Order: sequence, then C-alpha cells, then structure tokens
Amino acid sequence: MKLVLAEKPSVARSLAKVLGANKRCDGYLEGNDYIVSWCVGHLVELSPPEAYDETYAKWRLTDLPILPATWKYQVSASTKKQFGILKKLMKRDDVESLVCATDAGREGELIFRLVYHQAGCRKPFERLWISSMEDQAIKDGFVHLEPSSKYDALYEAALCRERADWIVGMNATRLFSCLYHQTLNVGRVMTPTLAMVVMRDAEIAAFQPKPFYTVQLGLNGIIATSRRFDEKGDAQQLLAKCKETMKAVIKSLNRKEKTERAPLLYDLTSLQRDANRILGFTAQQTLDYTQALYEKKFVTYPRTDSRYLTDDMKPMLPPLISQVAGKIGVDASALKSDDNTEIAVDVMCDSRKVSDHHAIIPTKTMCAANLTALPSGEKAILQLIAVRLLCAAAPDHRYAEDTIVLTCGGEEFSKKIKTVLFGGWKDIWQRFYPVKDKEKEAYTGPTLSPDAIISLSQAEIKEGKTTAPKRFTEDTLLSAMETAGAEDIPEDAERKGLGTPATRAGTIEKLVQKGFMERKSDKKTRYLVSTDKGNSLITVMPEQIQSASMTADWEQKLLRMERGDYEARDFMREITDMISGLVQNYEAVKGAETLMSDHKRVGACPCCQADVLEKQKGWFCSKKECRFVLWKDNAFFKSIGKHLSSGMVEKLLLDGRIRLKDCKSQKSGKNYNATLLLTTEENGRANFHLEFENSRSGIKGGGEK
Repeated sequence: MKLVLAEKPSVARSLAKVLGANKRCDGYLEGNDYIVSWCVGHLVELSPPEAYDETYAKWRLTDLPILPATWKYQVSASTKKQFGILKKLMKRDDVESLVCATDAGREGELIFRLVYHQAGCRKPFERLWISSMEDQAIKDGFVHLEPSSKYDALYEAALCRERADWIVGMNATRLFSCLYHQTLNVGRVMTPTLAMVVMRDAEIAAFQPKPFYTVQLGLNGIIATSRRFDEKGDAQQLLAKCKETMKAVIKSLNRKEKTERAPLLYDLTSLQRDANRILGFTAQQTLDYTQALYEKKFVTYPRTDSRYLTDDMKPMLPPLISQVAGKIGVDASALKSDDNTEIAVDVMCDSRKVSDHHAIIPTKTMCAANLTALPSGEKAILQLIAVRLLCAAAPDHRYAEDTIVLTCGGEEFSKKIKTVLFGGWKDIWQRFYPVKDKEKEAYTGPTLSPDAIISLSQAEIKEGKTTAPKRFTEDTLLSAMETAGAEDIPEDAERKGLGTPATRAGTIEKLVQKGFMERKSDKKTRYLVSTDKGNSLITVMPEQIQSASMTADWEQKLLRMERGDYEARDFMREITDMISGLVQNYEAVKGAETLMSDHKRVGACPCCQADVLEKQKGWFCSKKECRFVLWKDNAFFKSIGKHLSSGMVEKLLLDGRIRLKDCKSQKSGKNYNATLLLTTEENGRANFHLEFENSRSGIKGGGEK
C-alpha cells in the first residue's frame, strides 16, 4: 500500500477519486492499493518559548534573546485527532511507502515533512508535483512521481523561513513589548510592509499643495496647453499676448505609431492586484477564491510567481484558447491579427522564466463545466483569468500618437492626439472591463502643416494644484511589496520583494487584524491606512527591523537555498546575529511612552489624579505604582444587568456617581433605578455603592480588585 498525504480534505478526495481509493474511513480514504489522507494545514508547529524553559512563560528583558539550540515542535491542539490518524497510518505494516501530495511549493513541503518527522516515520516517500487538479494531470503526476531527495533543499529553505520568523517575531515582539509596556507584534515581513504604509501616510500628511497655472488655447475642437507657471501673473501676461492676435503658428507636427504588447498571463500577485482594482476584492479573498477554483479543477495552481507557461505546453494551447473563447463568448476573429493570421502562442511560453509553477490559466475541465452554480466571487475571478488568457493570446494593440506643437505670444503650446489603428487585445479587455474614455477631442479645422497660421477659438487660464502621493490600495501595496528593496538586489534575481505571492495576502490581513492598519473607503476606492498604533510602532522600530531591502535580501537567500546555492547555517547565523545585536544595543526612545499610548484618556484617577486610560481589558491609571482599575468584564455590573461603557466611566471619574435606569435584581428579577457611587480604598481598589430612589441608605455593591 502507498499512503498519499494531501494538504486539504478536498484535494485528498480529488486524488482518491483518480486513484480509485473509494472506501471512506475515519480521516482517510482507501482502495486500489492506496490510502489517501490529509493534513488540514499545519498539523505540527514550532513550540512556544515556555516549552524550552517554563520561566519563558513570563516576558522579561533579561531572558532575551531566546535562541533554541535544538528546535522543538508540537502538534496543534485543534488537529491532534487527525495527526493521530496519520501517525497510525504511517505505522501500518501494509504501508510500504508514502507520497507527499501537499501543495507543490515551499510551505506544502514543510507541512508534509514536519508531520513525517513528528510521527517518527522512516519509510521512503516520493513527491507528487503538479500544477493542475484535472484528472489527467493527477494521473500523469503519479506516473512521474519525483524522488523525495529532489526537494530536500526546498524543505531546508522552508525550515529556515519558519525558524527565522520565530526568532524575529518572538524576540522582537517581547523586546519592544517589555520596553514600551504594551503588546507590540513584530514580524520579519509584516513590519517592513507596515513601514511602507506609515511612510506613505506621513508624506500625505506633510504634503502642502501648491497652485500652478497654465494657458489653454482652443483650436477647432482641441485644446493645446502651455507649460506650467508658478505665478498667476506670468500666466496672465501670456494670456494677454495670445488674446492680442488670437492666432498661433504651427511649429511642428509629429506622428508616431506605437504598439502596446498583449499583457502577460497572471501570477498570483498580478491577479490579486487586478481583482482589487477591478472587482474590489482583498488579496486574501482573491487567493481564497482562486484556491477554491483550483480544487474544483477549473484553474491551475494559484500560488505561483511566474507569468509564463512551459515550452512543452505549446501544443495544448490553441485548442484550450479556442475552448475558453467559446465558453465566455468571444469570437475567434478577435484572436486574429489585422491581416487575419492566427496569433502565435510562443510569446506565452518560456520555460526559463518558470520557477516552481507556470502562470495561472483556466483548464479544459472549466470549459466543459456548468458554471451557473459557482459562487459569484469565484465566478468573477474565473472570468478574469479566462479573459487574461485570451488577451495574452490576442494581437498587440496599435495606435498613432500625433503631437502638435504651436507658438503663440512667444511661448510653446502642445497637444497629443491618440488614434487607434488596431484594437487587438484591448478590444477583448474593454468588452469585459470597460474603461470610460475621457471626452475625445478631434481636430475639425483645415489641414495642418508646419508654419501654418491658425485662428484660435478660445484662450483662458486653467488653475490647478499639485497633488499628494496616493494612499495605498491593496493593488498598489501588493506592487510595492513585490518590488521592495529591488534596487539592492541583482537584476537577474528571480524573486524580489517582501514575502512571496502566497504569503503577501496573509501579511496584509494580519496587519489589519492586529490593528496596525485599517481599510477606509471613499466613493470609489478602498484604501489601506496606518493607525495610531501602527504609526507608533514604526516610530520606535530600528531601521534593521523595518528595512524592506534587508527582508527582501533574506527572501532572495531563501530562494538560493532552494536551489542549493546558499547554506542554511549561514542564513540562520545572519538572523541570530541580527537579533542578538538588536537585544544588546537597542535603547528605548525617550518620551516614547506618551507616543506609544494610543489609549484614550477618560478622566483623572480618583486615587492619585493621574490620567486614566482606556485599554483592551479596562480603564487603568497611567501611573505604574497606582493600582486603580475598572475592568470591562465587570462582575458587579453584570450582577445588575448592565455593561460598563467608556461614557459611564468618564462620568464616574468626573462626578463620582452616575444614575442608572432599569437595573435588574438577581433575586426578584424586577427592574429598578438607582444611583451608582464610586469610592476607592487606600490600595487603589475601586468599590461601588448603590443608592436607591426614595431611600437614603446605600447598599455596598462590590469591589474591583
């Protein structure tokens, strides 16, 4: 028997169907000499610091840096049952070998091998490496299983990536959290990404718009524009000169015919960017939808950084392109050039530019499927991928650009007019994703020639203002992550930037979830904006942690490691040296406690008069030695059917009392009104008292520890 281990249950079911393993069992499928099971993501994970030493359960500066000599792993609490099933299957006497069928990439390799080693398995295994979940691709993959040793370097790179993230994340997070007395999550990729957003927002905040002025001349349907003037008076002087004659002289006419090449196929990042710009999807949504389509066999493997296909795919492309065109209703003539010749597919295929996986394209299965029941998000992404394939196969877009330069009043004016000569791939794209053209200008006067004198129909001043840099959208942030640090990496490097196509969406989501960034919208666009918490974190973060070029350099070294060109021990030594130096040399920024406090002040402490700040779990006195606190999960308020709010705390701190309506008695179940009084003991402990209407006596309601 062969034990096949997939990454997800849905993938396992697809593999089992092709292999004939149709008997359903608890946590696996069996049949035809195969057992097919799954991992459910990361079954095995790195142990936390306290697994190495129980004293690490408390965060202390004196314990840093934490650098394990021997790494420990543990089974995730939520997946212990499935791990137990896999371990038992691996030890079965009739299982002679295994097949690693997790996703064909760095993380998939790591998931399988960690389970394999944690289970203590020593049986031989082979690697299934496919880019499509179609039945034929699966059959071919099992016929041509790869030796496991071929992917040892990939596993080593995955291990280094995981351990480097642990070292940086655990040590830097504890270091800055202890120094600034609040949890500050730090990540090897996450922090440089946040830094880019923070710096962009700072540029926008500091930007001062400056007015500028141009003179515009109208001539038979088109508008020619002068250079910009900083002073309005200079523009007014030119306008006066132009109005004296209302005539201009043609200085030059120039026509250039230009070609806009058909776009490349999608890799994951370019797909996420278009899906955000056109459909409004987040990067994570796009990845999730594309992964679902992959598992349904409608598209090829999504986590790719390549935009080309392999050379051996050329024969299958013409029929696939024809079927995709028919499926989405594109006439075959749109794929032909203006001289009616079929477009070649050679431009899409270049094995030298394909790393682990080729570009994302639709499959033949998609062409034959009924897509009506497909969820709207998946349907939108599938259409985007299909249209991109047709555009990549279509002829180039050709247009003419006419540049008119004229003189009037001693200044030059210019105008560019674009004329489409052949629509090509843009005709296909515009049909599905139309872009509204600005009102087209067309010259309607006499034929123009150099030195000709023409009459002006109008002359006026146009005032404008310089604009600030644009805020990051998910589209533009993904682009910035992809190219971050590129100036410090050799031109021939295959992978640049922060993270990988597979991890960038998760990085953005984590920054939003942890409150360092937030999504904001205007009428047209959804932006990513740094929060006060994110701004504060980057302000105190040293350059080496927030540097995009350093993190991009690490990613490049991981890629070299995958190829066997770089030693894992050198990579890990670089990481540990950097963290050790950070712990030893970093000094807290003076006055940063005020800067780092993104907590709202709600009033003065009744014990010491210092500020009371609202934090995640309650309202705390800002003076460290003071013990005053009001907890949000407040037992006394629960007992009277109330929830303590920020507004109530503000009034209590200001007046020492607050009137409550419709309190609920636990004994009788009846509602009543009362006045709540706040008092404190010498140790800062808060006490509540209730005074009932029509009664002078108070009832002590309980204290806060």
